[in-house]
Amino acid sequence: MTHEDDTAAEPSAEGDATGRGLSAAPSGLVAPPLSTSLERGDPHRGGAAHGYSPAPLRGAADPARTSPGPPGTGPEASLLLDDQLCFALYAAQRAVTSSYRPLLDELGLTYPQYLVLLVLWERGEIPVKELATALRLDYGTVSPLLKRLEAAGLVRRERAAHDERSVLVACTGRGEELRERAACVPGALLAATGLDAPEVARLREELWRLAARAEAAANR
Repeated sequence: MTHEDDTAAEPSAEGDATGRGLSAAPSGLVAPPLSTSLERGDPHRGGAAHGYSPAPLRGAADPARTSPGPPGTGPEASLLLDDQLCFALYAAQRAVTSSYRPLLDELGLTYPQYLVLLVLWERGEIPVKELATALRLDYGTVSPLLKRLEAAGLVRRERAAHDERSVLVACTGRGEELRERAACVPGALLAATGLDAPEVARLREELWRLAARAEAAANR
């Protein structure tokens, strides 16, 4: 399968950085042994082979920048890059995606394509509209993803018998077989970062809470 970048579906500096894809992955927390590919994609080694070199981890926050001060002068009003919550989310999303990439390369998938398959493995045959909603993407962004997956023989699309306007999508037999090979992917991130089950649950809950608040604010 040709590894085409589905850039339209990946969060960018100007786009969605909620990290929805992380929670879509299966929640198994028993980390498998690190494979050679994971070692190549270890985020602690920078992922330089994939064009991404994360900045060194910062230490404790600078007291001069975080100490209480007059209203409007705290970190929440700062224009310093490292004080921006949005940038921290963006950097984390890129680092996580980079750590997945070596494993997904072995499956012949891009990260957005992996997310599509996660939804189909969980829900079975569904309307494309429902798939787009689950991924927080618009229909026009999902269509190219499905076209590439269909060309690779991993999914199939067909018109709904009861409604010709609705298009259904489901995994093919080959797509379902890939599910077993992908079972190691979620645990690989936990193994690489050292996160334990309570930390994962807490972080996921906080991120979904933030996503809900941001979405509500955007819809006002």
